[in-house]
Amino acid sequence: MKISFWSVGKSHDAYVKSGIEEFTKRLGNYFPVQWNIIPVPKNAGMLSEIDLKKREGEIILSSIKEGDYLVALDERGKEITSPGLAQFIQQRANGSTKNIVFLIGGAFGLDEKVLNTAKLKWSLSQLTFPHQLVRLILAEQVYRACTILQNEKYHHK
Repeated sequence: MKISFWSVGKSHDAYVKSGIEEFTKRLGNYFPVQWNIIPVPKNAGMLSEIDLKKREGEIILSSIKEGDYLVALDERGKEITSPGLAQFIQQRANGSTKNIVFLIGGAFGLDEKVLNTAKLKWSLSQLTFPHQLVRLILAEQVYRACTILQNEKYHHK
C-alpha cells in the first residue's frame, strides 16, 4: 500500500518544510509515501469561492485513479483519535487498498463533488489551522499511527 498526501496550494513554506520532509522520510520506513501539491487554478483571484472550489475539484477528481482510497480533510468530518487512525490504516492495508490519498483542500475547502467522492471525511480538530501547518500535522499524525501499529515508543498514551 502507498500513502499519498495531496494539497491544493503552493509549495511547502520554509517554516514547515523541514518538518514535513522529516515525517515523510520516517513514514517511508512503513509505506511508500509521496506528496502531490496541486497548484491553485490560474486566475483564482478572479473566481468566486464556489467557482474556485469547483475548478479545484475538477482537477482533483481527474487525478484520482482506480484503487485510490480518498480521505478528504474537512472541518465537518469525523474526528479520529491517533489509535483510531492507526486502526484505519491497518484496515486499509488488510483490505488490499493500493493507495490512500489524504487530501487537503484549498483556501475555501473542498467542492461537494470531491467530498461526495471521498470514502472518509476526516476533521483533524475543531480548531482552525493555517493551511501549511495542516500538512505538517497530517504527516506527523500518519507517522504516529504507523508507530502505534508497530508498538514503537513514539506515541505515549
